[in-house]
Amino acid sequence: MAQNLSPEQTAALLTTLKTRFEKNMNRHNDLRWTDVAAKLEANPEKLWSLHVMEETGGEPDVVIYDKKTGEYIFYDCSPESPKGRRSVCYDREALDARKEHKPADSAMEMATSMGIDILTEDQYRTLQKLGTFDTKTSSWVKTPPEIRKLGGAVFCDRRYDTVFLYHNGAESYYAARGFRGWLSV
Repeated sequence: MAQNLSPEQTAALLTTLKTRFEKNMNRHNDLRWTDVAAKLEANPEKLWSLHVMEETGGEPDVVIYDKKTGEYIFYDCSPESPKGRRSVCYDREALDARKEHKPADSAMEMATSMGIDILTEDQYRTLQKLGTFDTKTSSWVKTPPEIRKLGGAVFCDRRYDTVFLYHNGAESYYAARGFRGWLSV
């Protein structure tokens, strides 16, 4: 559930996001921070989601500007899968199916509670064109319904300078697997 940030939290987050934005202009060459900041300030519920993305280690940054909708799209741009979102199975159904050694949460439920969505495979591949991510970790990605219906889920990582898509039982979880999210503002 979205919450509002205090003025101090808002200022600190905007400073962090601005610094990251300016440091990584290759992700958004034609954009200006003042335009992004104005959009963020007009959407406090989105600022809260970005705050939670930041707090869980996602290092969110603008990667796309959608000219049709006028929205800025943020992805988690941390070098590895966000540390505060690892050791989770895929979704609630998978969590409920575990009989023992249950993880604390699921990727899909965490994303929903944060007000974000999990990257799709295509979005993950787009992210990988902007840098090198998940060379030591992996990230759950949105699983097609036909795979999920059969008990599976998919995740991606980057090894040998190549992005791979893998499968696993949705109830599985590993210390090095988390999820990356995205948010439109």
